[in-house]
Amino acid sequence: MSINVDGILRELLKRGIECEWVEFKINNSNPDEIGEYCSALSNSAALSGEQFGYLIFGVQDDSFAIVGTTFDPRTAKIGNHELENWLATQLEPRIDFEFLTVTFDGKPLVILRIDATKLRPVAFKGREFIRVGSYKKSLKDHPEKERKLWAAVSAASFESRIAKDSLSADSVLQLVDYPQYFDLIGLPLPSNRDGIIRTLQEESAIQYSDDGSLFITNLGAILFAKNLADFPGLFRKAVRVVVYKGKDRLHTIKEHEGRKGYASGFSGLISYINDQLPMNEQIGQALRSEVRRYPEIVIRELVANMLIHQDFSITGTGPMIEIFDDRIEFSNPGRPLIDTLRFIDHSPRSRNEKLAYFMRRIKVCEERGSGIDKVVAAVELFQLSAPTFQTEDGYFRVTLSAPKSLRQMNKDDKIRACYQHSCLKRVSNAVMTNETLRERFKIDKKNYSIASRIISDTIEAKLIHAADPSSESKKMARYVPFWA
Repeated sequence: MSINVDGILRELLKRGIECEWVEFKINNSNPDEIGEYCSALSNSAALSGEQFGYLIFGVQDDSFAIVGTTFDPRTAKIGNHELENWLATQLEPRIDFEFLTVTFDGKPLVILRIDATKLRPVAFKGREFIRVGSYKKSLKDHPEKERKLWAAVSAASFESRIAKDSLSADSVLQLVDYPQYFDLIGLPLPSNRDGIIRTLQEESAIQYSDDGSLFITNLGAILFAKNLADFPGLFRKAVRVVVYKGKDRLHTIKEHEGRKGYASGFSGLISYINDQLPMNEQIGQALRSEVRRYPEIVIRELVANMLIHQDFSITGTGPMIEIFDDRIEFSNPGRPLIDTLRFIDHSPRSRNEKLAYFMRRIKVCEERGSGIDKVVAAVELFQLSAPTFQTEDGYFRVTLSAPKSLRQMNKDDKIRACYQHSCLKRVSNAVMTNETLRERFKIDKKNYSIASRIISDTIEAKLIHAADPSSESKKMARYVPFWA
C-alpha cells in the first residue's frame, strides 16, 4: 500500500506541538520504550478519534527541528529476533504497525505508524499505556481515560474503518459508483469534482488522511463499490447466488457472485434472484397465468435483512442466497442480536447502524424494523409455509419453503405458522382466535377442530397461551404469544 510519507510529516510538523497520538524522538532505540509507545499511541489515537498514532525518530521534541536519526529498525535486534517481529509478539491485542524509513529535507528519518486499537486497550508486556499531554503514563493510573477509551473502542465500528487509503480524488471517483449514490438519494450530481468529494465525505463514505490524501471507508465501499474485488478486505463480502438442481447441494446449475456495493447493486440483485425463481401456474375463470412462487416483497426484505445484519468481523465468508426446487435459503455470517422468536415484535437492533440507516434512507429496508412483519404477512397472504429462522455457530439462516397445502405441512410447520400468526396479530393490536387461524390456513369452518389441534400443539410447545386464562369458553378463546 502506497503511503505519502512526506505528506504525513509535513502535516504533523505543521502542528508545531506534540499531541497525544504523536511523539518525536531522535535516536531512542530502547525496544521496551518503543513497545510502551506502541501501546500508548495506539490507545491515544483511538481515544482521539484518529486512525493512527505516530512515533517519529529524527525530530527534536522541543524545537521540532529536523536533525535526522541513526536509529535503523531494520538492523535492530532483541536477541535473535528482529525488532518488528519481537514487538508484534509483545502487544496484545495484535495491532498493525509499520516502520517507514525516509529522507526528509536531506535528513534520515524513521516513522513508526501504529493503528488505533479497535477492540480493547493495547497492552505491551501485559501493561496498558496512554498519553497524558506529551507524557506516557500507565493507563491504570488514569481511570477516567481508561473509561473513555473503553467507550471509544466500543463505539468504533466496522463502517468507519479504512477499506482503501492513500488515494487521490480522481482515484476515489474511479472506485466509487458516485452517480448511483446521487441517484438513490435524489440529489442532482454536483457540477464539479470538489462538490462530489465534499458530499461523499459528509456521508462518511470517504475521509481525509493525515497526509492530505483520501481514504474510502468500509461504509463507502460496501455500499457503493463499483467492484468489491478492488477492496481486499471486502471482496469476500460480495453476495453469492447459487441455484441447485433438486432439493440438495449435489448438482449446481449456476453460481453468480455480485460485484457492486450493496446499495448500488441492490435492485440488480433482486431482479437477478427473481429471474432464477420457479413460476407457478394460476388458472383464472378464462385464462391461465404464471406468477413467481415467492412474492417479491418477501425476497426484498429477506435480502436486505441478510445484508444489513451480518457480522463483518467474521472473515472468509459473506452473504449467500441458495435456490432449491422446494425452498430458498438466505444466509449471513454472525448470530442475530435478538432472539429469533422475538423477530416480529422486537424493536430493531443492528450491529451496523450507519449501513442500516443509509439503506433505510434509500428505502431498501424499513425505518421501524417492520421488515420481518411484512415477510410473515406476505407469507400468510400467499399461503407459503412459515419461514424458519435458524441460528448456527457463526451464521444465521432464513429458509423460505415453497407453497404447501395444510396436508403437506408437518407438525413443526403448523406450530411455527401458528406462533408467527399470533405474533402478527399482537403487533397489529389484535388477537389470534380459532377463526383467524382458519383463515390463515384456509380451513373450512366445519373443520374448526383441525385449527383447535394446531393451537393445542402450539400451547404445548409453550409458544402461545390463552389471553384470558380464566375463560372457559373454547369457542370465544383468544390467544397471544408467550411473551405477551
